[in-house]
Amino acid sequence: MKILSVNAGSSSLKFQAFEMPEEEVLISGVFEKIGLEDSFYTIKFNGEKIRKEVELKNHDKAFKILMDELLEYGVVESLDEIKGIGHRVVQGGSYFDESVIVDDDVLSKIDELSSLAPLHNPAHIVGIKAAMKAAPNAVEAVVFDTAFHQTMAEENYLYALPYEWCDEYKIRKYGAHGTSHKYVSLRMNEILGRYNTKLITCHIGNGASISAVKDGKCINTSMGLTPNAGLIMGSRCGDIDATIVPYMMKKLNLTPEEMDTILNKKSGLLGISGVSSDSRDIEDGIIKGDSRCDLAQKMYVRRIIDYIAKYYVELGGCDAIVFTAGVGENSVHTRREVIDGLSVLGVKIDEEANNVRGVEQLITAPDSTIPCYIIPTNEELMIARDTYRLSANNERDL
Repeated sequence: MKILSVNAGSSSLKFQAFEMPEEEVLISGVFEKIGLEDSFYTIKFNGEKIRKEVELKNHDKAFKILMDELLEYGVVESLDEIKGIGHRVVQGGSYFDESVIVDDDVLSKIDELSSLAPLHNPAHIVGIKAAMKAAPNAVEAVVFDTAFHQTMAEENYLYALPYEWCDEYKIRKYGAHGTSHKYVSLRMNEILGRYNTKLITCHIGNGASISAVKDGKCINTSMGLTPNAGLIMGSRCGDIDATIVPYMMKKLNLTPEEMDTILNKKSGLLGISGVSSDSRDIEDGIIKGDSRCDLAQKMYVRRIIDYIAKYYVELGGCDAIVFTAGVGENSVHTRREVIDGLSVLGVKIDEEANNVRGVEQLITAPDSTIPCYIIPTNEELMIARDTYRLSANNERDL
């Protein structure tokens, strides 16, 4: 069965096509600058990467080209061979604790939750509707970043605010990156050969979050109502004293929108270093002796260590720590600093094993009390698995 995994952004569209259940990647790519000047797309097929410059007025146009390319490259002989299209959706609120087939009610709820993810949910709706138009016979499924975190207990997802705010205004912790945390925790359990485990999964990229996973279920996560909670990130501040917000709004005469821009786009590594939101640039700055880059890295690593230590206590121990996503998979320096900071727990790095990028690997010494692994994430595969399951069930129901 051929399944298409899709991740639509406001001006982008990433995709992978799979043969399921074999989980074979048939083709992948990304459409960029949709609705903007200089738009283009890149296709990866049979080990070759092809870039094409083309005007992409909207997501409908991108999906039309995508369908044409699937036919052109012989991935399918007919679009009817695409049995399911799975879409990543950032915010599913408390409505969804699992992936579902799209219907009018699902679309309505995704739209309702747009206020919690204004840059993402509206773009997802556009992508879903474009896919429905391009491949009307395919089952459309949605996979929510928040779904994996819906197993958190009330004491972990509520804020110490007026209790009624949760019911009336949906103010609570939802988390994010759930598809990634679920994938790497499942893979870690496969490596350990058991599922009654206590894991700490670290999705460390430009956006970053850490989750505590017990017996395959999330019991806590660092992101909150929105992705700007928990860790210091590329341009997001993460956890701060809430009173800073009204205080600085008065000092600088800022509107709520201006303050939100500062907290989400001008803070984090960028705000402290004054150089970049990219961890690679921060590491380059450290090598050049930039003291603010050094400070930004120290703060960044400290927050990661803090959350790992917090979840170690909450889990009552830990069977493994997982590093994934852009920085987690590729930054030898950051992983080393985090593991060194956990030495009080008896965690010991294997310097040679850690000197790798983007591969699945054990990176701690044999006598380390907690094994630490790099596990490259694969959110597209998780989307394909859920979409395949829902599509197969739908066919049986018919």
